[in-house]
Amino acid sequence: MSTKPFANLTFDEKLDRLALVAVRVGLNLREGQEVVVTASLDHIPFIRKVVAEAYKAGAYAVTVLYQDDVATLARYQNAPDAAFDFTPKWLADGIAEAYRSGAARLGITGANPALLKGQDPDKINRANVAASKASKPAMELVTRHTINWSILAGATPAWARLVFPDLPENEAVARLWDAIFSASRITGDDPVQDWKDHGENIMKRVALLNEKRYHALHFRGPGTDLVVGLADDHLWAGGGGVCGNGIFCNANIPTEECFTTPHKDRVNGTVTASKPLSHQGTLIENISVRFENGKIVEAHATAGEEALKKLIAVDEGASHLGEVALVPHSSPIAQSGLLFWNTLFDENAASHIALGQAYATCIIDGENLNETTLNSKGANSSLIHVDWMIGSGEMNVDGVRADGTEEPLMRSGEWV
Repeated sequence: MSTKPFANLTFDEKLDRLALVAVRVGLNLREGQEVVVTASLDHIPFIRKVVAEAYKAGAYAVTVLYQDDVATLARYQNAPDAAFDFTPKWLADGIAEAYRSGAARLGITGANPALLKGQDPDKINRANVAASKASKPAMELVTRHTINWSILAGATPAWARLVFPDLPENEAVARLWDAIFSASRITGDDPVQDWKDHGENIMKRVALLNEKRYHALHFRGPGTDLVVGLADDHLWAGGGGVCGNGIFCNANIPTEECFTTPHKDRVNGTVTASKPLSHQGTLIENISVRFENGKIVEAHATAGEEALKKLIAVDEGASHLGEVALVPHSSPIAQSGLLFWNTLFDENAASHIALGQAYATCIIDGENLNETTLNSKGANSSLIHVDWMIGSGEMNVDGVRADGTEEPLMRSGEWV
């Protein structure tokens, strides 16, 4: 890694540094591991650096699965209707087998957030359901943290145009890369140590939350009065963690959150999104929903409402929560003032909730429990896991004790 100040690095050297963090901090790759990488064709120059760094770390094989927005869009424009209930199961089975054999997973996000705008929401929903069913065996290994995995971002022209609509494309792409570098904490003299220090700070907050053993969280803000019950034997997590294979990894780069498992049947009240949601190429704006006994019974959005309603109808668990996360408004990502239109970033700018599948590792001994036992403790099951943002500088959060009394946890979006 170059010892020059970050500002003096060439763009190529900055990509080298991000690749180093992806492999050494995100995955914490071990000698002899395989790696399965997913990325956009726009990421090829960066991915080549990731591959080189992985082999330097001792990888035996790195397999890259590229995604092409143009090809994806062609499917929705030209494929027969029945095609949207089909997915190549052989590919999903192969990925699951790779994970079972010890491969690490690295995802590079950055596809066009508005790729499928104007396409049939029913086809989008059916395709997502088919893909989710096929990939469930692989994703269970991820949600249970059986393997070391990580996701980070690379800029693409389509994404950059959405984030910086008033700039020429080349300038927008450069600005987006700069924002990614900053949020991914690679601008200091020693990014690996910076990540270690950052993770330790998050874990101090996680430890305090686990000591409290709150029964629920009460969110109050503009358009929001929501009580989120917490699962029995819930555990707070944040930063990095040790996976089932014994490797400590940082699953999200960037990350600013402390998160846990809500009780799927103990969520009541109304909540309004504080940021838009980009989901599978569809933009969903100004989400507002009402929960009764854990289930969404009313849902609205000013844009993408049909997509939202189809999302929460994917299966029974899709209308219940699988995650609740607290993020201070002073998060560097929030303070950047940017709307990234990408959940990896926007969820680390604001407290958020997630519809769908819960993380087994956010239940005491959850990685060793079967689905029935996890459900009995309140952990949700679903084919989906979709985060959306509810926090802001106007959000107050109270911790609710088992006796119903409340104490301040966050005020105006900041830890008390």
